[in-house]
Amino acid sequence: MAVWWILGACVAVLLFLNGSRSVAVAGHDAQVSPTLGRHVVLETGPVLPDVRLESPVWLGVQIELGKTDAESTEELFSRYALIASNVEPQVAQVGRALQELAWSSALRGAAAGSLPVIVYLLLGPGRRREVWEELRGLRPRPVLAVALVVASGVALWQPWWRDEGAVAAEREWIALEEFLGGQVPVPEQARGVELSAGSTTSGTQRLVASAVDTYGKSQVFYDTAVQDAAELAVREPDEDETVVLLVTDRHDNVGMDRVARAVADRAGATAVFGGGDDTSTGRPWEAFSLDSMQETFGDLDRWFVTGNHDHGSFVGDHLADAGWTRLAGEVVEGPAGGRLLGVPDPRSSGLGNWRDETDLSFDEVAEQVADTACAAHDEGERVHTILVHDANLAKVALERGCADLAVGGHTHVPDGPTLVEGENGELGYTWTNGTTGGAAYAIAVGSKPRRDASMTLLTYAEGGRPVGLQLVTLRTNGRFEVADFEELRYPQGV
Repeated sequence: MAVWWILGACVAVLLFLNGSRSVAVAGHDAQVSPTLGRHVVLETGPVLPDVRLESPVWLGVQIELGKTDAESTEELFSRYALIASNVEPQVAQVGRALQELAWSSALRGAAAGSLPVIVYLLLGPGRRREVWEELRGLRPRPVLAVALVVASGVALWQPWWRDEGAVAAEREWIALEEFLGGQVPVPEQARGVELSAGSTTSGTQRLVASAVDTYGKSQVFYDTAVQDAAELAVREPDEDETVVLLVTDRHDNVGMDRVARAVADRAGATAVFGGGDDTSTGRPWEAFSLDSMQETFGDLDRWFVTGNHDHGSFVGDHLADAGWTRLAGEVVEGPAGGRLLGVPDPRSSGLGNWRDETDLSFDEVAEQVADTACAAHDEGERVHTILVHDANLAKVALERGCADLAVGGHTHVPDGPTLVEGENGELGYTWTNGTTGGAAYAIAVGSKPRRDASMTLLTYAEGGRPVGLQLVTLRTNGRFEVADFEELRYPQGV
């Protein structure tokens, strides 16, 4: 056992310190490796300056950034500023990568340490004595032994291969304030950041200064909004009511996540609906936005659908793997024990103004949603909420009187609640949230929302029927506007 533990620990430590993990960091493919230094070092490549920050623990980290799909350096720095406004999910991502590497190294070390023990046990006492006697009887010639040792050493050393001289001198680290030369004030959170001094061109300095300026303004804006959200005059739920936060059209604005969570906490929300368009292109580089959602709302009950900008499988798979309930055309149990139906948006969009439809058209999907909701209604299992990216996907279901409430986003403008009387005499409502990310169009990049950022508080009675909603809007000037609580009545419903 002593041999197993000692050898296993040595192998595990060697594997851990010499291993790496591939993760997505700041919109890049990246390699994360542990070091024995006391710094987190971000190696950005041959042109941009590397970044260093003191590690909060005894272990250091080296993050080597790889390829990205950004089309320009300016776009890349805009992404950096956006991600930095809520960097905790990226820190957690790196931490998880190191934890996975540590567990993997420990398992491999335990396996390696067990090999001599297994051999020892398989040989048995009799065979072990025979092997020992055979080894003692060996008398290799001294000259041959020395020659073999020397040959092995030379083969490992290989002195005939010589490295070319280094192009760049060993990097020198300077404080961020010194690097910027007083161009912009450095926020308190970034005062411990150091940059490598090898790439201090005026162009690079301007890009870094712009990113720092954006970061500083965003921190002030969102920090203030979080504080103000704690004092909002929102309706407090009764003991038998459940509040759900509806967020839609975040478009990568991770800065608004903590604001939305503060609003949810103020209103006593215990669940969240994700209405889609959490990214701008649905590409893996936008994992930081989805990680921010999980980090911010991971302790709540959570359901989601994907939007037209979340095209492809990445967004849905990433959130589902993180524990979010993906709605894909079936009725499931929703808030307060009610029945919830949702579907992904059948369209896909890029950053332009075009749209494509997948195998089924928008109208065909709307008919399917109605058929599913009405089948449940006919069986006495009325759907209480339909969650879609575009509320028009639930239009047919409401017109046929098969659901209580349909909620969505997509238009970036709040609308409703609008009462719809169904063909069967049942009443339902449709509601459209604005853009939680404050996006003017496809991406919300900047020090604050580009347009009013909105979120909706949905209130459910015991049993799952929605009984009211309240819109909360953060204006571009940083001020909140809380709309009146809209009560939802169903005089003809059950």
